Amino acid sequence: MLVIRSKRVILPEGERAASLHIDKGVIERVAPYGADDPTGSIVFNVPDQIVSPGLVDTHVHVNEPGRAEWEGFDTATRAAAAGGVTTIVDMPLNSIPATTTVAALRAKRESARAQCHVDVGFWGGVVPGNEGELDGLIDAGVRGFKCFLVPSGVDEFPAVDEAVLRRALPILARRKVPLLVHAELGIADRGMRNADSGTLSNPHSALLNPQSYATYLGTRPPAAEVEAIRLMIRLAGEFRVSTHIVHVSSAEGVDAIARAKSGWVPITAETCPHYLTFSAERIPDGATEFKCAPPIREASHREALWEGLDDGTIDMVVTDHSPAPPALKTPGNFTTAWGGIASLELALPAVWTAARARFLVQSSQPGETDAEVKGVSRPRVSDLSRWMSERPAALAGLSERKGRIVPGLDADLVVWDADIATTVDPARLKQRHKMTPYAGRMLFGRVITTFVRGERVWDKKKLVRAYGGSLL
Repeated sequence: MLVIRSKRVILPEGERAASLHIDKGVIERVAPYGADDPTGSIVFNVPDQIVSPGLVDTHVHVNEPGRAEWEGFDTATRAAAAGGVTTIVDMPLNSIPATTTVAALRAKRESARAQCHVDVGFWGGVVPGNEGELDGLIDAGVRGFKCFLVPSGVDEFPAVDEAVLRRALPILARRKVPLLVHAELGIADRGMRNADSGTLSNPHSALLNPQSYATYLGTRPPAAEVEAIRLMIRLAGEFRVSTHIVHVSSAEGVDAIARAKSGWVPITAETCPHYLTFSAERIPDGATEFKCAPPIREASHREALWEGLDDGTIDMVVTDHSPAPPALKTPGNFTTAWGGIASLELALPAVWTAARARFLVQSSQPGETDAEVKGVSRPRVSDLSRWMSERPAALAGLSERKGRIVPGLDADLVVWDADIATTVDPARLKQRHKMTPYAGRMLFGRVITTFVRGERVWDKKKLVRAYGGSLL
C-alpha cells in the first residue's frame, strides 16, 4: 500500500491535512494526517506541499495519426505528466482521419496504444452526413462529440449547420452524451477562411496590416461568438441535450450563458488559461504565438471570464492545447498564421498565477484592505481543483473514476508548490514544438510529482515511468 501524507490535501469539501491510503491504483481511504500507516506501507510524506486531484484536460488536440509532426501522443502526454494532468480527452481533429467514424476511432486508438504516459479518452466528431456513425462511436467508447459551426481549418472536419444538428441531436439526447461546440457564426462573412487557422480571405485584406494583432482581432468580434451561443442555447433547450460551449472568450458570451443557465437550459461552458492570462492590449504586433480562435480579447473580457468562473457561469478551465509546427505560425503575419496555443504543461501554474495576480491587484487599490470589497475573493487551490479536475471529469462522464480525491476513485494526483516561481523556458517544455506566448513569463506553482493510478509518473522535473497510461 502507498500512503501519501500532506497538511494540504484538496478534498471535495476543501483543503485539510490528511493521509491518503492507496491500494492497487485506487484511493482506499482518506485518513487523518496523523493516522498510523498500515503495516508494510510505502510512505510519501510531503507535509508542506499541495496534493490535488490530477488535472483532467478535456480539450486537447493530439493530431496523431496523420499530423504527428504537429503533436503526437508521446509528446502530448509527456507534457501532460509534467503539468500534473493525469487524464486528457483528445479532440476528433486535426488527425487524419478525423474521429468521425468507428474505423477512424480504431485507427486513433491504435496510434495511441503504448505511447501514452497518462490516461487518454476520446471525443468523436459530428460532421455533415455521419449521423449513422454516432451510435457506433458511442458503443466504441467516445465520451461525447465535438462540432464546429464555422469551417474548422481542416478539410476532413467540415462545419455543421442547424439542419445537420437537428439530425444528430436526437441521437445524442437518447444516448445521454454531450455535444461540445466551437461557437462562432458568420466568420466567413467577416473576412475569415476558417476557425482554427484564422487565415484571412477577405479580398480587401491586402489593405490591412498583417503584422497588427488588431487586424486579426477585428475579424472575429464577440458578436460572432454570441450569435452561435444563442443558436446552441435554443437547440439545447429544444432537444434537452447536454451542450458544452468550448473556449468562451467574451463578456457577451458569459452573459448569454448565464441567462441560459438561469432558465435551466442544459448548457455548460469552459474557458482557457490564455484567455484568463493575456489581453489584446498587451499583444505585440507580429507576435503570432498569441493567435488562437476565438481571439484573446481586451482586458474587460478577461475580467468577465474570471467573474463567470467565480459565479459558476463558466464551469471549467481546459487548455485547447492546439499545436502546430512553427513554420505554420508564420511569425510576423497574423493574416496567414495558424491559430492555436499549446499549453498543456503550463495550465496549472498559468491559471494559479493569473488568479493570484488578480487578487493582488484588486486588493492593493487605494483605501482598500480586502479584495472582497471589489468582489474578488482570495484565490483558493480548491477552486482550481473544481475548475480543472472535478468538472472536466464530469463533462467526459468520468466522475466515478477521475477528478476528485475520494475513496474508490483512481489515485490520480498532482503534488505541487503554489509559492515556487519559475520563468518559462520554451526549450524545456515537453510538447513537440516549443513556441509559446508564455515564453519568459514568471509563473507561480511548480509541479513536483504526478501520480497516475497510484504510480509515480513525473517526479522532480523528469519522467520516471514511461508509457503507463491507459486508453479510456
